[in-house]
Amino acid sequence: MEKGCPLLEVKGLTKSFGGLTAVNTLDLSVEKGEIVGLIGPNGAGKTTVFNLIMGTHSPNRGKVIFKGREITGQKSHAIVRQGLVRSFQRTVLFSEMTVLQNILLGFHLISGTSFWNSLFNSRAVRNGRKRLLERAAEIAEFMGLEQSKDQLAGNLPHGRQRMLGVAIALATHPELILMDEPVTGMNTEETDRMMGKIREIRQRGITTLVVEHDMRLVMNMCDRLCVLNFGSKIAEGPPSEICRHKEVIGAYLGSEYASAC
Repeated sequence: MEKGCPLLEVKGLTKSFGGLTAVNTLDLSVEKGEIVGLIGPNGAGKTTVFNLIMGTHSPNRGKVIFKGREITGQKSHAIVRQGLVRSFQRTVLFSEMTVLQNILLGFHLISGTSFWNSLFNSRAVRNGRKRLLERAAEIAEFMGLEQSKDQLAGNLPHGRQRMLGVAIALATHPELILMDEPVTGMNTEETDRMMGKIREIRQRGITTLVVEHDMRLVMNMCDRLCVLNFGSKIAEGPPSEICRHKEVIGAYLGSEYASAC
């Protein structure tokens, strides 16, 4: 990573689907150690931005730069191996596998162990498996899943499945995690627990870019907010400024929220 460069930078990012422009010439940067929120109404283009960053979609124009190197259009697995990962959604968890087995999948995304090597029950392979199991158990404990580590992922309540999605991402040893609505569907207690974990993840030196509609989370946790509407950035700055921004109030927050912040 070049000295002085943002950890993540998107420049002029644009994506159209047919006649609809989902993301329009977006410029955004995330500095190492920050928690940055990407917010806006439904359909604003937030998830499309994540898909463009992670290589799920290719942009029509623009660049994605991570650690000073362009990664535009690279495959998701190659991006993950460079230290940029997206938290795993409930829909992609392996429901018939245990919590620990799901976390182990995160290790395999960056593992150098080939399929053929895994067929041989050598001491090195056995020792490697033992170390990975220990690390998976540590991540489960960190995310508050130690009591559920042997449960099937499909049997976990919603909040714990969200925690597991972050745990799998942590297993890839990331420098930056993209979190897509991490507290959606959670009650207040579960939301507070996730907020605490995001803070602890920052303390571990991991940067976060988060899409979330829960304003209590983004206003209390994020260093900066970038607001999208109809694919275009309409505001960027600290939460204290964003909650009073007239265009953001009109497009997203509403006057009731603005008067309370």
